[in-house]
Amino acid sequence: MNKQVEKSHYDFEEYIDKNRWNSMWHQLDEVSNFKPDNILEVGPGPGVFKATANIVWEGKVKTLDIDPELNPDYVESVFDMPFDNNSFDVVCAFQMLEHLPYEKSLLAFKEMSRVAKKGVVISLPDARRSASIIFKLPKVGCVGLAIPLKPWLSKHIFDGEHYWEVNKKGYSLKKVIKGFSKFDWALKRTFRVLENPYHRFFVFLPQNES
Repeated sequence: MNKQVEKSHYDFEEYIDKNRWNSMWHQLDEVSNFKPDNILEVGPGPGVFKATANIVWEGKVKTLDIDPELNPDYVESVFDMPFDNNSFDVVCAFQMLEHLPYEKSLLAFKEMSRVAKKGVVISLPDARRSASIIFKLPKVGCVGLAIPLKPWLSKHIFDGEHYWEVNKKGYSLKKVIKGFSKFDWALKRTFRVLENPYHRFFVFLPQNES
């Protein structure tokens, strides 16, 4: 696969907004739950996850990408990673797998799960519209409710970046979960970010630990 965008695509003014910042918090939170000793991020994008996570975990995050301009630790293909089985406690890919044709994204996930030991954490775009209500309560913090709107599965048209999205025609949530759960890994949970429901997270565990 060839790279789709130039490094400038990830410029702060264009790429990073408050909604994406909220998703980045969940990236750190979900990976943190595994108490990992080492982490591999596939498709680092602007490098914010690694930069932040390496403050929290003191250099435990390595990155992999085919684009050397993004300065990954490993310039390699996700389909044939140069690591032994179970090399990393957690392997993650955030808003990355949809940049591959669906069947190839499953092969990428298979390879990610091969080199993961404790967990695989991914996020994908979810096209189903929803309404969010968020309250900030004293001594409680923010609580909220996401209300999915009536499903309307539109056909996805390749835009130069995304080959598919969850809840587009042919890519129902049920199908996506089934597709990514067939490599001896089981889905622990999936959720949409309340402040940014376009991003849906999936947390996978080895089947014998789920």
